[in-house]
Amino acid sequence: MITALDHVQLAAPPGSEPVLRAYYVTVLGMREVPKPPALAARGGCWFEAAGVRLHLGIEENFHPAAKAHPGMRVTDIERYGARLEGLGAKVVWDADLPHHRRFYSQDPVGNRLEFLESDGEQIAVPEPAGEQA
Repeated sequence: MITALDHVQLAAPPGSEPVLRAYYVTVLGMREVPKPPALAARGGCWFEAAGVRLHLGIEENFHPAAKAHPGMRVTDIERYGARLEGLGAKVVWDADLPHHRRFYSQDPVGNRLEFLESDGEQIAVPEPAGEQA
C-alpha cells in the first residue's frame, strides 16, 4: 500500500550541479541534502524544503522535462512569484486550475516546475467504484 510520495527525480546534463545548486538553494530557498557516497559518485544533487524532496540525476543524453513536472505548494504565491522573477527566473501565470493560483517556471537546465496555492476551496473527488466512506 502506498503511504506517501518520497521524492521526485528530474534529469540534468553532466556538469550542471553548480547552476542547479545556485537555483534550488538561492532562488527557490531549498536546502541541499548530501547524497550517500555510492550515489554521490554518479553526480547530481538532492534538495528538500518542508517535506518536498527533489532529486536531480545526471543523464548523458539529457532532454529537459517540458511537460512532466513536480507541482509544489507554496504560501504567499504572489510574493514567491515576484521573488523568483526578481532573481531572474521566468514566471508564467496560469488560471486554468479551479480554486488555485499557480504559475510555471523552469530550472536553469529547462525542467518545468509548477508552483501553486489553494484558495481554500475543496475540489470534490469522486470515490472509486465499490468504496464508500
